[in-house]
Amino acid sequence: MLVAGASVSLLAPIAVQASDVMKLNPSTLDSSSFTNNQVEDIENLKSIVKELQSKIDELDGLQPNQSEFEAGSFSTTTSMDGKAIFWVGGIDGINDIDDDEDGSLADEPTDGVQTGYTYTMNLNTSFTGDDNLYVRLKGGNNGDAWSSKPAGYHISTKDTDHAMNIDKIWYTFPIGESITAFVGPMIENYYMYVTPSIYKPGALKAFKLGGNSNFGASTDVGFGFKYEADNGFAIASNIVDKNADSTGFFQNDSVSKWDTQFAYTQPRYHLSLTLSNAQEWTSQLYNATALGENTAADSMGYAARAYWMPEESGTAVPEISVGYDLKVWDDAANGAVDEAASWMIGLTWKDIMSADDRIGIALSQPLKATSVAGGGDTGEVDDPLLWEAYYSFKYNDYMTITPAVFGGRDSFQQDDDTFGTVVTTTLKF
Repeated sequence: MLVAGASVSLLAPIAVQASDVMKLNPSTLDSSSFTNNQVEDIENLKSIVKELQSKIDELDGLQPNQSEFEAGSFSTTTSMDGKAIFWVGGIDGINDIDDDEDGSLADEPTDGVQTGYTYTMNLNTSFTGDDNLYVRLKGGNNGDAWSSKPAGYHISTKDTDHAMNIDKIWYTFPIGESITAFVGPMIENYYMYVTPSIYKPGALKAFKLGGNSNFGASTDVGFGFKYEADNGFAIASNIVDKNADSTGFFQNDSVSKWDTQFAYTQPRYHLSLTLSNAQEWTSQLYNATALGENTAADSMGYAARAYWMPEESGTAVPEISVGYDLKVWDDAANGAVDEAASWMIGLTWKDIMSADDRIGIALSQPLKATSVAGGGDTGEVDDPLLWEAYYSFKYNDYMTITPAVFGGRDSFQQDDDTFGTVVTTTLKF
């Protein structure tokens, strides 16, 4: 269409001249009254007019084709944006952590330099102006170190072996003026929350949401609602069930998490408490020790979150995000872990060296066993710790580069110590 438009603009004035020439009707001119040079000019003129008429006939067919193209395009209410993320780095000590649920990473040589990438497209469609159908297409691939929980899982890891899949899909719509409803076959609990943390991780997913232990992350069938009052008070309640598409919600064999959040948010600060009723839920492994990830029974989780930001960025005063999680397992057998706790603090400085840059530092105690049923020693490591520090800056309006260092101490089991570096590049379009 761009070519056609350019052609029209270029040929239009020529076509007008051709029309004037056509009025001369050079084919009817009597060449006997002209010199040899004039006769040659007349023959050339005839050839030019014939060629111009052919071009004009071609242009006549462009308008129907343009209409056909527009009929097959996106709805005017659908928008698309996306991003490509690339990273390269390495983690020393990550191959000592048996962090995969089935132990498949335990013996793999995951130390050393490894890369990763993801490619994402977000589609948003509104049918009424107030609702939204969200679809996320995503694919990627990465080295094993970047899938290692908790000490190496990169914030952008999505290993699909290069396949582009539907990664999220849900529908939101308003109920009255203050309630937003959610329903979808591929959604996670925290997309239905009031935002609990403003700290953005630079390397590890363990720092997402103010400490990614009680919140966890798992995509499946879910629904919920969020009520937000004008004074900043909000309530959100939602459920995601991994077996809902086969056996239904609220069944005895459910693998589900039902979260209810109470929040109070003002322009510069936020306070919230989230209760999580989990059945056979294992996603706390993003930020948990070997004993803290107890999956033997159902549990109740309590997640307190708060953040505060200064009036102005670009100063020595940082944004502060904090989180504390407590998890209690139901009917734990004697000697089994029945309680675990974690905490996280994140500091962010914005606009320090250039506009839109970000310096981040975070510390977290992974979800650690603090009690066993029947009493006695938990056998847990004393002071597990994860940390990261990064600097993120915009190379231009579309590219952000984030070098980071990170590490862990006894982060999964005793002597599971790690240190890593990574550079992440994000391209938005």
